[in-house]
Amino acid sequence: MNKIKIALLGFGTVGKGTFNLLQLNKEIISHRIQADIEISKIYVRNPDKYSDVTLPKGTTFTTDINDVLKDPEISIVIELMGGTKFARECIESALSAGKNVVTANKDLIAEAGPSLLMLANKNGVDFKYEASVLGGIPIIRALQESLGGNQITELVGIMNGTTNYILSKMTEDGLGYAEVLKEAQALGYAEADPTSDVEGYDAARKLAILASIAFNRRIFFDDVHCEGITQIDKTDIEYGKDFGYTIKLLGIAKETKKGLSLNVYPAFIPQDHPLASVRGAYNAIYVKGNGIDDAMFYGRGAGDLPTGSAVVSDIMEVAKNLNNENTGNATHFYYPEKQIYATGKIESSYYLRLCVDNKVGVLAKVANKLAEQRISVQSVIQRHDNQDMATIAIVTAACPGSYVKNVLDELNTLRSVRNVESVLRIMND
Repeated sequence: MNKIKIALLGFGTVGKGTFNLLQLNKEIISHRIQADIEISKIYVRNPDKYSDVTLPKGTTFTTDINDVLKDPEISIVIELMGGTKFARECIESALSAGKNVVTANKDLIAEAGPSLLMLANKNGVDFKYEASVLGGIPIIRALQESLGGNQITELVGIMNGTTNYILSKMTEDGLGYAEVLKEAQALGYAEADPTSDVEGYDAARKLAILASIAFNRRIFFDDVHCEGITQIDKTDIEYGKDFGYTIKLLGIAKETKKGLSLNVYPAFIPQDHPLASVRGAYNAIYVKGNGIDDAMFYGRGAGDLPTGSAVVSDIMEVAKNLNNENTGNATHFYYPEKQIYATGKIESSYYLRLCVDNKVGVLAKVANKLAEQRISVQSVIQRHDNQDMATIAIVTAACPGSYVKNVLDELNTLRSVRNVESVLRIMND
């Protein structure tokens, strides 16, 4: 049986998961690809950290990246270090040297994916990145192959396990954001610096990658409008339940005649929507196409073995292409235009929560301001907090975001409105 030598760059969580899965399922992998995968080298900065790891015969740690890049026997380089500058240098060097590359690096793909794909094609090698988005959920290959005959019109997904865990716990246990974040950090779901997750940047990078594939455009991280969950209050979650909604951090990409809309933001969704049942650290993505109508992919979006599973599937795909002498033949088509639809023009329903004076006629004044901005009210909950103060929670009909921005300015001119406490979008379809 043919032997294919590979190298791992990085031996962190995903690197170890990939390594373990290749050992655990070695026999079945070999049968399925008709080749033996041999890990030749593992590039790390400090091999002493891994003194407890038993390497298989023929596998060695190295601290010199050239031991990998200049080894003619290594056919596939698996980049699992993270970061962008050094990782990109390594990947470009490997591709230019005629080595196939597999990566899980979403930051780099969202920044430079199209150029790396072109470089791979130029050098007749494969460049695979299934593990860069949603861990073990096979969404990239599904969009490229299984759904390749569809015109994809919309992607809606829960693309970050950390934020979904936080919002799920806030919803189920009635806890505040800061309290749940601390718990998530203690459990390892959130980093010590959770900014990338809670501000929506991680989800935005994933959305950029998927939208590039789905809509055949060169879409990058900077094209995605991004809002996080740090301002979500448990009070809004409770009002949302009363209206029949659950809150999630969503990545939403749509293509319409007006252009592309690319957004990550927290939003209420109906409690009977399939995404509403995605709890804890799980991820899911909802795909709409003109052939399949709707399809949902669900699973673990992170972790050593789930993400390692995606890496191994890419390794196997490249190995099959090596066996068939068919590497570097992937087609990548992009339309030349990329019209991004302004966020303020996107129509959706909105949830508003106001702190107001507890007086007769205040609700009428608020409703009048909404009407002046051509915003229709669908539902209202008014509660008297005490003798002097009340809370008004409003669900509007669908309207452009710019209308809501304008009405907020108008509401702040009312002396009876003490504060606009919260504004959230509602996804109804």
